Amino acid sequence: MAYRFVHTADLHLDSPLRSLALRNADLADLVSDASRQALVAIVDLCLAEQVDALVIAGDLYDGEQTSMKTARFLASQLERLHRAGIHVFKIRGNHDAMSKIAKELVMPDTLKIFGGHAEIVETTKGNLSVAIHGLSFAKPQAPDSLLPKFKPPVTGAINIGIMHTSLAGSAGHDVYAPCNVLDLHASGFDYWALGHLHQRSQHPGTATVIMPGMPQGRDINESGIKTVSLVTVADDRTVTVEERLTSVAQFERVDVDLTGVNDWRDAALAVEAALTAQRDRTASPHLVARLRLSGRTQLAWQLRRDIDLMQAEAEQRGDRIGRTWIEKLELAFEAPLTPSDASTADPVVELGALMRDEVIARSGFRDDIREVVRDLLADLPPESRAFAGHDEAGFERFIDSLLADGAEDIAARMKAADRAES
Repeated sequence: MAYRFVHTADLHLDSPLRSLALRNADLADLVSDASRQALVAIVDLCLAEQVDALVIAGDLYDGEQTSMKTARFLASQLERLHRAGIHVFKIRGNHDAMSKIAKELVMPDTLKIFGGHAEIVETTKGNLSVAIHGLSFAKPQAPDSLLPKFKPPVTGAINIGIMHTSLAGSAGHDVYAPCNVLDLHASGFDYWALGHLHQRSQHPGTATVIMPGMPQGRDINESGIKTVSLVTVADDRTVTVEERLTSVAQFERVDVDLTGVNDWRDAALAVEAALTAQRDRTASPHLVARLRLSGRTQLAWQLRRDIDLMQAEAEQRGDRIGRTWIEKLELAFEAPLTPSDASTADPVVELGALMRDEVIARSGFRDDIREVVRDLLADLPPESRAFAGHDEAGFERFIDSLLADGAEDIAARMKAADRAES
């Protein structure tokens, strides 16, 4: 008789909205509730598949939460599993190491929260003996590997290890309990249920090593479908892993090339076509899109000036498509071509070139902008800083784009004023 469980991590319940662009109240409500709805979907999956256990590999909460609303919600979902006889095995990660909710809740006896010292829970299913190993973060920092602290595998049993780790490191994630995948395969365990990195990955080898990723993205930097692992350990000890969708809202970047499109209505129709195509490719119930308008078009000036109007156009078309939301618009236009036989140069175009080539190139001005951006990054959590690059070169490219866009925006508004006067 097979032993089956669902493996997830990094739900980050009650994580604050991290996108400054979520100014749509309905969209903000959707995103802020999405992680809870993902947990409901996970519990629904456990019940539908009649699994033996739910394994949560850390960061169920986002921090030292005291919300009783969250406590009541979590208790209700645990109770659903408890009534079905489904056990929950949970460790604490760096975000929920000091969470107060776990201390305030009255836990069902089907929930096991592993402490700061390695423990083993042994159970049986038919002819299978199963040993579940867990070790929580005792505090938010874990600079050293936790693997040496785990107890040896139980002889004759299916050994499942639950660990929160950054593995060898990943861009956008701080280092926590680092370890080598080869060491996991050499540990004698059958399955490693990992957590911490928000992107799903599987590491082939002697053991089945899964980083499930988060079950629900929180902003555009956590784009794509989000899933959990449905794991089946057969009587012959073979392990099968199925990926199951859990994300309610799916963040996606959507490119719209407006090259040669010089009519506002045609631009809006191109946006609608791109949104419709992405909606058809989106597996989650809701699409949250960041639109990137690019190409060479005579509309570039107008779109820079009236980006709020195009945002409204896109939102209207998203409503028409259904369950399609606009998180933000980005503009990445090429400079429009000017007639080669023009008798006089366009003074606004010349001023824009002067700003790009002279003013923003001055070291003092650039240093001021660089300092402003660094101050902003210091106020953001590590996982929210990727937009400004992953290294010094990437950061400088971001500064370049920021300054160039600023010059284009100023020129666009001057161009609009010049046309209005003429």
